[in-house]
Amino acid sequence: MISLADIEAARDRIEGVAKHTPLDYSHTFSDMTGAAVYLKLENNQRTGSFKIRGALNRITTLSEAEKDAGVVTASAGNHAQGVALAATRAGVDSKVVMPEHAPISKVKATRRYGAETVLHGADYDEAQAKAHEIEERENRTYVHAFDDDYVMAGQGTIGLEIAEDCPDVETVVVPIGGGGLISGVATAVKERLGDVRVVGVQAEGASSVAQSLEKGSVQELDSVNTVADGIATRRVGDKPFEVIQRYVDEVVTVSDEEIAVSLTYLLERSKTLVEGAGAVPIAALLFEKFDFAPDEVVVPALCGGNIDMNQLTTVVMRGLVETGRYLKVRTVLRDRPGALHDLLAIIADAQANIYAIRHDRTSREIGMNETDVELDLETRGHDHVEDLLGALREKGYRVEVLV
Repeated sequence: MISLADIEAARDRIEGVAKHTPLDYSHTFSDMTGAAVYLKLENNQRTGSFKIRGALNRITTLSEAEKDAGVVTASAGNHAQGVALAATRAGVDSKVVMPEHAPISKVKATRRYGAETVLHGADYDEAQAKAHEIEERENRTYVHAFDDDYVMAGQGTIGLEIAEDCPDVETVVVPIGGGGLISGVATAVKERLGDVRVVGVQAEGASSVAQSLEKGSVQELDSVNTVADGIATRRVGDKPFEVIQRYVDEVVTVSDEEIAVSLTYLLERSKTLVEGAGAVPIAALLFEKFDFAPDEVVVPALCGGNIDMNQLTTVVMRGLVETGRYLKVRTVLRDRPGALHDLLAIIADAQANIYAIRHDRTSREIGMNETDVELDLETRGHDHVEDLLGALREKGYRVEVLV
């Protein structure tokens, strides 16, 4: 099991390449939750996530023969970029296997950092199987994304920074995918500070750790499904699981809807862009997935900011829907002059803003003298939505809420 000394040695190895990222007090999330919230902004790290820490620590410890043979890894995107940059800086050839549907922004970034990329499989686990085939065939060293002592120790340098920048921290909240990040951070803060609570967070669609803790051994999911692709793994690593059992106080899960809301709040209120996995700790805090006291010093680790722009649009829109800020409705009007004007007057009186209108007389679902209308609306919250729907129904409109 890794130790504080391993993590301190890792910090010496990666210094000058990986950045000491900011710890920023958040008035927004402190006000929203009642805790004293300090955001660990690892989304500001080189390559956009914490993964450069572990990858760099591992590659700097390779033998000369291993460096000459090259490295291979599997990744949903962030570890890929970390390995690519670390290998390129060390003059080591790197090959990275990524899931076929990995965000295109992460694929392109990995190539720019110097790695050859191979797209294979539906998820991380299928990509990993392919990477092991390449490892055996080409005699490369496999750089595991999380189940590796050097990688875990590298990620643990985040915990050292938290302990030094916020010595009065009471709770650290960390995402869990394969477990490399939380195992390193938990070791660092527990061994450096002692009485600190560590809360792990998984997405509901990739929650292998809760089952593993319940049964006392690593359990593998049949599949994963979450917007937080950075933590979408079917199983936690064997080595990280030992550390989680020893040092992690609680593991909770959050839904994709809660992740979307949290990502939207981070972007809108804190001007902080994160990916789905990066929003997971804030989601656990905002939706009170664990107990905390008023003014408790809480540090959520925002582990990465590499979100694909197409996905960002979808996630933010979902966040607006979940907070009552966006509404799509359908109704049927009599096909006569002024009918649409009357409908829009009610919406205007309710102070809702119209994004778009679709007006269709040809639908087979309506009568010959009717027209089908869909409206995309900007609203101001759930109460505003209910008031608007109530006003429409009071005037006799049959309204179907589409989103």
